[in-house]
Amino acid sequence: MRTTRKALIIGCGIAGPVMALFLQEAGIESEIYEAQTAPRDEAGAFLNLAPNGVNILKTLELDQWLSVAGFHSAGMDFFNGRGKLLAQLESEDEEERFGSRNVVIKRGQLQRILRDEAVRRNIPIHWGKKITGLQPGGFQGIVAKFEDGSEAAGTFLVGCDGIHSRTRQLIFPRAPQPVYTGLIDCGGFAQCPPGLSTSGAMQMIFGRKAFFGYIPKSDGEVYWFSNIPRPAEPTRQELNALSDHDWRQQLLHHHATDPAFIAEIIQATPGEIGKWPVYDLPSLPSWHKGPVCLIGDAAHATSPHSGQGASLALEDAAVLARCLRDSLDTETAFATFVQLRKERVEKIVRQARRTGNSKALSNPVAIWLRDRLLPFFIRMGAKSAEPVLAYKVNWERQTA
Repeated sequence: MRTTRKALIIGCGIAGPVMALFLQEAGIESEIYEAQTAPRDEAGAFLNLAPNGVNILKTLELDQWLSVAGFHSAGMDFFNGRGKLLAQLESEDEEERFGSRNVVIKRGQLQRILRDEAVRRNIPIHWGKKITGLQPGGFQGIVAKFEDGSEAAGTFLVGCDGIHSRTRQLIFPRAPQPVYTGLIDCGGFAQCPPGLSTSGAMQMIFGRKAFFGYIPKSDGEVYWFSNIPRPAEPTRQELNALSDHDWRQQLLHHHATDPAFIAEIIQATPGEIGKWPVYDLPSLPSWHKGPVCLIGDAAHATSPHSGQGASLALEDAAVLARCLRDSLDTETAFATFVQLRKERVEKIVRQARRTGNSKALSNPVAIWLRDRLLPFFIRMGAKSAEPVLAYKVNWERQTA
């Protein structure tokens, strides 16, 4: 159903380019507007793109690039702070069960793959465009205003601008704000210390004072992260004011009683170690208003504990584009999109919150219980995750 509709897409991270690519498949023109003045592919750490997310990129024939830039995790091994193995989760059979295998990839590399494909398909990307206002346009369209004084007009607008979405603030000024989860996330890349496990599985350690995870590549590079409990929410200024030396010392202090290789990985990490408060987003009463719709973290941000943030954003882009393809009425398409997506994603957000809470235990009795019950919960979690990982968007199927 090819029309003269035009979409304005706010945000050029992960969701934005994929939204534009699927809209192009649906015969709808779009342009992307990004607040940053240039790509920041070196920023951030890494993510594990789950099979359901990889399946979305297969529809766009982009999965081949994932295998070049990323690698597969063989599963997850869970340990307590004394190094005792608590549970294991294998993922070698994911392709047979779900249609694709997970891919561990640096966030910047994934963003570059998606952005390069949008450029290759002649989708315009505008940098330095921080959205400041929205107003109705002609023929029930929308006009976006930007901080530099420029404007852009379209038939509808899709907010793909993340958990602190300015688009969300503009259309729902009284909507719930992102909620701090009590954890600071950080991570980086180091060379593998001697004797470190190279099983191919993500190693997850419930440390005495903090949570740590790592996975080594075949070339000896280690991808790692740490979740540090901090009950009081820090401001961005507080975190930025903390020197890299002081932050490393805090990490080493939190992991001082954990297996020694954790300190070795932290100390072997070159450059500055980033740090980010972990948030999720309470359920919004709606994800759309008039000719504006939110997707990904702008609509339903989940903390990274689910390993589903990027995959859910990719699913959103495919489903919304399909709804817009199948309905000429924009608001009908938006309502169908929410009906198809809301229950699924909010269930995953709730589960991620529960997982995050288990990482910050300090009570000895609670830790004792966790260590003994974790194998059971891992098995139950793996079973309940099957419909999450098996989810596919049938692009050819009509939504209406």
